[in-house]
Amino acid sequence: MPRTVWSGAISFGLVTVPINVQSATEDHSIRFHQYHLEDMGRVRVRKYCEVEDREVRNDEIGKGYQLTKDQVIPISDDELRDLPLPTAKAIEIEAFVPLESVDPIRIGEGYYLQPSGQVAAKPYKLLRMALERSSKVAVAKYAWSGRERLGLLRVREDAIVLHAMRWPDEIRSPEELLPPPVELTDEEIEGALALMDSMSRDDLEGDDFQDSYTEAVEQIIEAKREHREPPKMEEREEKPGELVDLMAALNESVQKARASRGEDADVHEMPKKTAKKQPAKKAAAKKTKKATGRKPKSA
Repeated sequence: MPRTVWSGAISFGLVTVPINVQSATEDHSIRFHQYHLEDMGRVRVRKYCEVEDREVRNDEIGKGYQLTKDQVIPISDDELRDLPLPTAKAIEIEAFVPLESVDPIRIGEGYYLQPSGQVAAKPYKLLRMALERSSKVAVAKYAWSGRERLGLLRVREDAIVLHAMRWPDEIRSPEELLPPPVELTDEEIEGALALMDSMSRDDLEGDDFQDSYTEAVEQIIEAKREHREPPKMEEREEKPGELVDLMAALNESVQKARASRGEDADVHEMPKKTAKKQPAKKAAAKKTKKATGRKPKSA
């Protein structure tokens, strides 16, 4: 059973829904500790007070804001919890918008909102069904961990999910990262679309979307536990030099993608480049002008 990370309510106009917030995801990554390689003694980070020159316990530690070099303003968890903000105790819905209007880069970690008690059952279901029928998501404000945040509420199966969101000024512009201007042909764009078509699927299930990294680390740990050589990674064949023929690369990629899915790689021909030829009459006129230095006389 996941633990509750926050308790409060959803404020939907004059409707209040008491809820408990629980994490919607799990992290299955393998964790490593730091060790002294000479004797494999555990290396730990200790919390140390630089004024008293001693290690301190967790119950002696609190938050503070450094106002100047010599002045620190202490801030307690109770003071942050009792901030004079409506969002300190409730998730305040501000608006309902189409999901397509929200840039995915702003959407972060997800949390399940669990109705708290029987009194919350009916307003919780009311909000969930309203979101489903409207095909919209709710944008809300809430305050956790010492700061006010923006959130997105949506429906997943029969539950309401809260996604943390970034404020608009927290998103960096990609302008300075863009490549220099280049020209693309229609054939190259059609080739990329053909590659996308060969790689399209209806879901994200299957071996292609398994955590291969964690599995590989587990194999290394198991091999070393049994005092045998860890498995070696198969080296991919790399072609020397820089790839300059974009169409050839797209064509080869489509064939490999179709072959990996058991499809006929020759189905649907990739678009081929066509050389642009100058009209014959225009070329002949230019040649005559260059040879004589003047236009040919008319009869």
